[in-house]
Amino acid sequence: MDYVCDAPGDLTWFRIVTEGEAIAESRELHHAVEKYFRREWEKAESEYAPPTTVFIEQAIGLADHVRRTMPLFLTLRDADGTGLATAMLPPGGKPESGFAPIIVGPGNADPYPRHADAIDALADHYGIALDRVRCYPYRR
Repeated sequence: MDYVCDAPGDLTWFRIVTEGEAIAESRELHHAVEKYFRREWEKAESEYAPPTTVFIEQAIGLADHVRRTMPLFLTLRDADGTGLATAMLPPGGKPESGFAPIIVGPGNADPYPRHADAIDALADHYGIALDRVRCYPYRR
């Protein structure tokens, strides 16, 4: 995981960068982030145009392309490393028309009542609106 930013209450946002991290996040928080991570990784890979036709050099730049073009998958952690929420933001954290950011807590619960300040810190870090109405897909 890569450090992203600190949040109030001794909380920290990290970027999920590998499939293994996405699998661990899904298991710990009891949701399907690994499925979405894998799907977006494969989509980004399929859109990659190798810089050369030389077989052995075709993967040069692939990892950077994937990191640049796939959505950001993030996890909110407390000081003990416990997962509290998971977010999916547009690539680069930049607003993108047609892309709806998603933020969920354990078991797809609403993370806003307990972690609104931390979500606001993430929004400030990327300069993107992350309001509950737009980002929590399971509101009732």
